[in-house]
Amino acid sequence: MIAKEKHVLVIFPHPDDEAFGVSGTIASHIQANTPVTYACLTLGQMGRNLGNPPFATRESLPLIRKQELLNAAQAMGLTDLRMMGLHDKTIEFENDEKMVKMMRDLIDEVQPSLVITFYPDYSVHPDHEATARAVVRAVGRTPEDVRPKLHCVAFANNTLGALGAPDILHDVSAVKEQKLDAMRAHISQTAWMLEDLEKRLGENEPEAVKWVTTERFYTYRWDQGYK
Repeated sequence: MIAKEKHVLVIFPHPDDEAFGVSGTIASHIQANTPVTYACLTLGQMGRNLGNPPFATRESLPLIRKQELLNAAQAMGLTDLRMMGLHDKTIEFENDEKMVKMMRDLIDEVQPSLVITFYPDYSVHPDHEATARAVVRAVGRTPEDVRPKLHCVAFANNTLGALGAPDILHDVSAVKEQKLDAMRAHISQTAWMLEDLEKRLGENEPEAVKWVTTERFYTYRWDQGYK
C-alpha cells in the first residue's frame, strides 16, 4: 500500500527516466487523488537511439521525445508536467547554485510532502548525478519541520553493497498496464528493451513480472552530505 501524500514532486533529467522506475508509483498516487508534479529537466536531445528502425534524426529527436513525454504523462494520468528547458548531457556543467534554486523554486511552489529523484553517487549518468545532488541540496535546505520526505532511485552496480536493500518497495501491480504504456510511450528509446520484456512477461517469467510490478526506493541518508 502506497502511503497517502499531500503532494508528490518528481524530478528527473530525461524523458523516460520516470517510466522505468517510478511510473507505477506516479500512477498509484494519481489514482489516490494525490496531486503529482513531474519536472523533467531536458528533452533528451542527445539520446543515443533514433528509433528501431531509425525514424528520427538528431534534429528531430527533441520534438519526438517531447511528444513521447507527453504521451507517457497521459498514460500515467499526469496533468502537471513541467519541461524545465535544460539541455541533455550538460546538466553536470550547470552552476550548482542555479540548479539548487531551480529545485527550491519548485519545492516552494508546490509544497510537496514527498520528493522523488535519483540517489546521488548511485545513479550512473552524469545528468542523473547532477540532478540528484541539486535536489538533495534543495530539500536539505528546507527547514526540518516542513521538509518533505525524499525517496531516491538507485541502480549503480555497487548500490546493494553500499546502501543495502531498498527501504521502500511499492507494489504497483494494479497499475501495471499504465506503467507498460508509459514505457511504450518512449518508443524511440525503449523499443529494443520492450520487445524482450514483453516476451518475458508473455511467458510469465517471475523476474520480469517482479521488475514491472515492484518499484524500489531508498530514503535519503542525510549523513552522506550534499547540503
